[in-house]
Amino acid sequence: MEATSTSAISDRQHSSIHALPVLEDNIIWIWIEGNQAVVVDPAVAEPVKRWLKTRNLSLEAVLQTHHHADHIGGTLELLKDWPEAAVVAAAADIDRIPFQTISIDDGDQISLLNSTVEVLSVAGHTRAHVAYYLPTTKEDSGDPALFCGDTLFGAGCGRLFEGTAEDMHRALQRLSSLPAKTKIYCAHEYTEANLRWAAALQPEDVAINERLADVSARRQRGALSLPSSISEEQRTNLFMRAQSSKELAELRQHKDQWRG
Repeated sequence: MEATSTSAISDRQHSSIHALPVLEDNIIWIWIEGNQAVVVDPAVAEPVKRWLKTRNLSLEAVLQTHHHADHIGGTLELLKDWPEAAVVAAAADIDRIPFQTISIDDGDQISLLNSTVEVLSVAGHTRAHVAYYLPTTKEDSGDPALFCGDTLFGAGCGRLFEGTAEDMHRALQRLSSLPAKTKIYCAHEYTEANLRWAAALQPEDVAINERLADVSARRQRGALSLPSSISEEQRTNLFMRAQSSKELAELRQHKDQWRG
């Protein structure tokens, strides 16, 4: 499938974290500082190569949140052009991401682009899923940033392929404890569909309906809905609002079966 044009880049992103929409709904996030770049979950390589080379950027590292093909599919090809780039991935996923060069675990801290990156275990979507948290950024707003892969989406969460509802509830509660201004850089543009589901389930929820109207308008003009924020998800994400793993399991089952 052809990569989406970069003209769809979000009008909400910060100057040093850029969105590269590819495939049907994947978003590859590219974090830059000076002439160095870190790429998050490259589904494919060619659009990333073009983006970096036209801007004379060098690839310092690839961050992998989990092992699915639409997150690691472009990594080996990128390493052909930047063989010195580090590949950061969960040590628990060494069997499924064998080309990792920096193996990390929950609570680890690594230094990239003169910033500290904290590793959070957020198992649920997969058994070894991790997220990368930047407590401070050098962007205009200075807000913290979170690269969360397929754990937390705009108004949604990942399917439970390898984990349980308890795992996902624990992961989302952990992310919910991050500062409210934390920007959410998730790996798929699912926000509008997730909000349509949420509005159908809770039609009287004003916050959900207002966000749906805003996101629909953005998508109609070709902009992304992302990044989101922790506070926005706390207000309008039914999975993050779930009070128990049982409630989350019921929501996940309903969403999986919804055909609206």
